[in-house]
Amino acid sequence: MSSIEEHNFKHNFTTLKVYHLKDGIKIEKPIVLTIGTFDGVHAGHRAVIRILEQKANEIGGETALLTFHPHPRVVLHPHNHKLKLLNSQDEKIKLLENAGLDHLIMARFDKDLARLTPLEYVRGLLVEGIRPAEVVIGDDHRFGRNREGSFEDLKEMGVMFGFGVTALDAEKVSNVRVSSTKIRKAIYEGEVGYAGTLLSHLFPMSGRVVKGDQIGRKLGFPTANLELKDELKIVPAKGAYVVWAKIEAGDWRPGMLNIGNRPTMKASEDTIELHIIGFEGDCYGKRIDVQFVDRLREERKFSGHDELKAALDHDKLNALAILANTKPPQQ
Repeated sequence: MSSIEEHNFKHNFTTLKVYHLKDGIKIEKPIVLTIGTFDGVHAGHRAVIRILEQKANEIGGETALLTFHPHPRVVLHPHNHKLKLLNSQDEKIKLLENAGLDHLIMARFDKDLARLTPLEYVRGLLVEGIRPAEVVIGDDHRFGRNREGSFEDLKEMGVMFGFGVTALDAEKVSNVRVSSTKIRKAIYEGEVGYAGTLLSHLFPMSGRVVKGDQIGRKLGFPTANLELKDELKIVPAKGAYVVWAKIEAGDWRPGMLNIGNRPTMKASEDTIELHIIGFEGDCYGKRIDVQFVDRLREERKFSGHDELKAALDHDKLNALAILANTKPPQQ
């Protein structure tokens, strides 16, 4: 199997090439590299990618991001990492491609990598692995065993091994951190519209359709029960949302999505149920992508099926009115 996976999505810029560091990397042009998680690929991250592009254009090079999978906190604190991510791996790849990144390099994070000294880290991952011409990173960046390596250490090693090191503007680094915190808080509180503004794109979610109890169908609102693939994926607060939804490689359609335990039905487990407005086909076992536009209301317990159906009819009207002023996502 090739060490490069090309994701030929429709996008704004170029085709992102994805590498696994262990398989080796062959990039002919000079690499301008940054390192990080880039969870959410929000406006702050996109500003960093613009800086990489400027540097790459100056030297006739291309941009690259080194990221680690699984997330280091999951490996170092397996039982209490309390980690929730804005994106699954697939979502992040699509967003990075749309942001114009040329190369995504994934390194497997394990305890052996965590034990590398700063020098071993730089020699193994950068010098012998990626061979960047320039590394662009925050001046508070730490690396290597116990985060012993500093930005100044990296600059010295750059002189030693022949690559440049440029500090990101402190304000930009701060903006990345502040934005990520604000976005997670907004999503936890159900403020998906505000989260989308901070992200500079709609908050995405994807899952596979599994069997449900089909109560929605009896009410005239058949739903697809979504099972998320990534257990680290952050889920918005309980409630009803207006979304765009796409089945497999189909078109984006208007939808309503409910997150919660359906108190009117006296259900005990939380579910994610999607009603695609105007769709009547079978989608069991299929992958559905969802992008959140706004929150319609909090989760409520209704007196019975009639009151619930009336609320769903009202939700549908509100959802269509909101989506009438919102362009569908790009494919």
